Amino acid sequence: MTVFVEVAERGSLTAAAEALDMSRAMATRYLAALEDWLGARVLHRTTRRLSLTPAGEVALDRCRRMLAVGDELKSALTDAEGVPHGQLRLTCSTSLGLSHLAGAVSDFVRRYPGAAVDVVLADRAVNLVEERIDVAIRISRSLEPGLIARRITVCRSVLCAAPAYLTACGLPHRPADLATHNCLTHHYVGKSLWSLHRDGQTDAVAVEGSISANDATLIAQAVRAGAGIGLLPTYLVAPMLRAGELVRVLPDYAPDEMGVFGVYLSRRQMPLIVRAFLDFLVERFGEEPEWDRALGLA
Repeated sequence: MTVFVEVAERGSLTAAAEALDMSRAMATRYLAALEDWLGARVLHRTTRRLSLTPAGEVALDRCRRMLAVGDELKSALTDAEGVPHGQLRLTCSTSLGLSHLAGAVSDFVRRYPGAAVDVVLADRAVNLVEERIDVAIRISRSLEPGLIARRITVCRSVLCAAPAYLTACGLPHRPADLATHNCLTHHYVGKSLWSLHRDGQTDAVAVEGSISANDATLIAQAVRAGAGIGLLPTYLVAPMLRAGELVRVLPDYAPDEMGVFGVYLSRRQMPLIVRAFLDFLVERFGEEPEWDRALGLA
């Protein structure tokens, strides 16, 4: 069932085998065994692609649920021991994952040697049920109603640019000046409108530029290369600001703050490893994270 679900989600027998650390031939044998047990073919196989049969579509949902029940059973048994262990599957944005979560995950599995973490980096809202995610780390001003979440820390942003860009194009002195600059934007955060706050007043500035992306890391690198002004999270650009590679723009104006949340499926059946991981992140980052304290923002 695990092989079948991986193949269905990845659309490739080879990719599923690699993800499960087995040979393609072994994965093929597992699929054949599942089909023999079910008495039905679950996949159409052609030279170009794999697709679900009608029986496979029915079986996929059931297999996901059966695997989830198995995971819950293992979690219940290991929880009784009082020490987190087992596999934790989590997702977060690429920028947060590469800049901070990689180190956090490394320290977490060092603290709990029986734990294993599977990380999915995705700059989109992942469906926790369909992709069997235990924890989704999301950055948002407010979460959708109905989601179960724990706040981990704050996410502040700053306007910044490379010294070379400001030398060539000038330094903005008020928010309205941004309209004459090349502003590099994120697809999902301030795509065309930046809100800046000062002394209880808000300036909403329409912005545009030559580069837009769904990943903050790409925007930060383009800003560092002198392409324009970016609205970027401090967790990502704090080292560049301290090194002088970037300079804050309009430092007296504060962009909207967001929160970093750990989203999960159920409070009633929260595995010990999920609770331990969220506790670990809250302890590690704190409400005023180190990168903001280093910039004097906390």
